[in-house]
Amino acid sequence: MFSGIIESMGTVREFVQGKESAAMVVETDNNFSGLEDGESIAVNGVCLTVVEFDASTFRMDLGTETLNKTSFKNTKAGDRVNLERSLTPSTKISGHFVSGHIDQVGEVATIEEKPGEVLLQFSHPPFLSPYIMEKGSIALDGISLTVFNCKENRFNVSIIPFTWEHTNLSTRKIGDLINIECDMIGKYVYKACETLMNPEATGPVLDFLRQQGKD
Repeated sequence: MFSGIIESMGTVREFVQGKESAAMVVETDNNFSGLEDGESIAVNGVCLTVVEFDASTFRMDLGTETLNKTSFKNTKAGDRVNLERSLTPSTKISGHFVSGHIDQVGEVATIEEKPGEVLLQFSHPPFLSPYIMEKGSIALDGISLTVFNCKENRFNVSIIPFTWEHTNLSTRKIGDLINIECDMIGKYVYKACETLMNPEATGPVLDFLRQQGKD
């Protein structure tokens, strides 16, 4: 579990892709050290496992599902990536709960630099629309952000200078892919409501809730 607050950035030093898997080596910045074998790290918002590390790099293996569902299918050496360690009981949660399980990739549609902010617009697959809500939370490459202007399978985010300087968003260009994880609470609520409204769905809890709704 993560919070969407980026701790550091790293640089992809090696990306070796096979037929159904890949191995990625990331060189970390100075303030991202003390890793452990088997530790979970969110790399561009994707929860991955450290399989090998030294003082300045760590290696992770990526399976077929990860390559199919994330922007890592286009990764190359030299790319900058966002890094966040998993939460601990004592961690301050400044963003929102992020699982590190990517729903789908989106695409950078527009970039507009304005005084005090950068406005970015992203396009996304139509099936994500129910989960992307006006003023709701979203994780983009692992960054906890608030969306607005949600329409026609697009949404906008406003990036303050600190976030622009301390994440890989400043390296993005129009047409680049970005990892999208919709707000998990919103997805659960939507799924629960969808099940409740389905007349064919049965069960004691559903029957009880429907009965209460009639009273």
